[in-house]
Amino acid sequence: MESFSLILAIVVVTALAFDFTNGFHDTANAMATTISTGAMRPKAAVAMSAVLNLVGAFLSVEVANTISKGLVDEAGIRPEVIFAALVGAILWNLLTWLVGLPSSSSHALMGGLIGATVASAGFGAVHGDVLVTKVLIPAIAAPLVAGLAAMFATRLTYRMGRNAEAKASEKGYRAGQIASAGLVSLAHGTNDAQKTMGIITLALVAGGAVAPDSDPPMWVILSAGIAIALGTYLGGWRIIRTMGKGLTDLQPQQGFAAQTSAATVILASSHLGFSLSTTHSVSGAVMGAGLGRKGGVVRWSTATRMFVAWGLTLPAAALVAAIAEWVCGFGSWGTAVVAVFLVASSAAIWKISRREVVDHTNVNDHDTPAEEPAGVVTQAIAAVTPPPAGPSEDLSATIPAPPANDPQAPSAASTV
Repeated sequence: MESFSLILAIVVVTALAFDFTNGFHDTANAMATTISTGAMRPKAAVAMSAVLNLVGAFLSVEVANTISKGLVDEAGIRPEVIFAALVGAILWNLLTWLVGLPSSSSHALMGGLIGATVASAGFGAVHGDVLVTKVLIPAIAAPLVAGLAAMFATRLTYRMGRNAEAKASEKGYRAGQIASAGLVSLAHGTNDAQKTMGIITLALVAGGAVAPDSDPPMWVILSAGIAIALGTYLGGWRIIRTMGKGLTDLQPQQGFAAQTSAATVILASSHLGFSLSTTHSVSGAVMGAGLGRKGGVVRWSTATRMFVAWGLTLPAAALVAAIAEWVCGFGSWGTAVVAVFLVASSAAIWKISRREVVDHTNVNDHDTPAEEPAGVVTQAIAAVTPPPAGPSEDLSATIPAPPANDPQAPSAASTV
């Protein structure tokens, strides 16, 4: 019983460590556009996001129930399996944070849980229908829906503000960005903090500490909310830089449209119990907002790297978790080996990150890559998108005057 209690405590601590990495990994989802457009100072932005993440953790338990009751068979799960799943998710989070890629913490957790469960109890212990309907389909649909919503919202925003005074309009949209960023932070706490609640509850069920089909206990909700809030406050500055500056250049109008669209999608999915990736939703909305402004260009090289990371998240986390579960199967010493490997790997990644420090002081000091040629999609959308609001340009400035000694230039007399 003592060894069992020890492994259960290790699982709970590791789950909260994952929740912490989830917080700083996904801070960019709520605050990248607000920081990049200058609507809020970086430290103030992450502080507000942290508080609202904590509040959001108490609003619902639907997503937590999807994980603890729906994705895998509770009867075939041991605490060691959940520990192995968390190892896969944490390492993937840290690796993608190191290279500044906004991948999905949610899918890392799902992949880890699936890989460890298959390694322990076989494919039959994974509920395929729940995986498809509540994880995979939302993973594809969320960025598309959020992107289209943000693109049309951006076009509508510029059309409505076409005749507005530029400075007043910009000030208003900056205020709107702050409000919409708060909404995304609230949605992030409602969706992502619940994933850790679900994992801890699943571990408690596996260990016999709570009855099957139980909702998360209050101490689980509170601890998960605090862990993700602390991680958010530290700020995942590397990913904030990529999301705010690497995908596209956003104006306040676009930032407001992107955040509002993403928050709507995330909150709707949380209400339905979908284990949605907030990263997918916000990234799709940012790209949609970039395409919604005439002249806006999405940097597809960065987007392609991000798409590849999205595709690798589930299988990579699953593979690491399956290997960790296999090692844990050798007994207590195997679990200890996996724990030491997790700590050592995390410390190594952190040490490597210190070679180039990115924090609140330099998060916006980003050398914009050479402008990519607009692709077919960008050109087609830009052709039917209204121009940004503001004073009309002097078109004559774009037509060069002929040289004074040009023999073909019309004389003053001939123009009368």
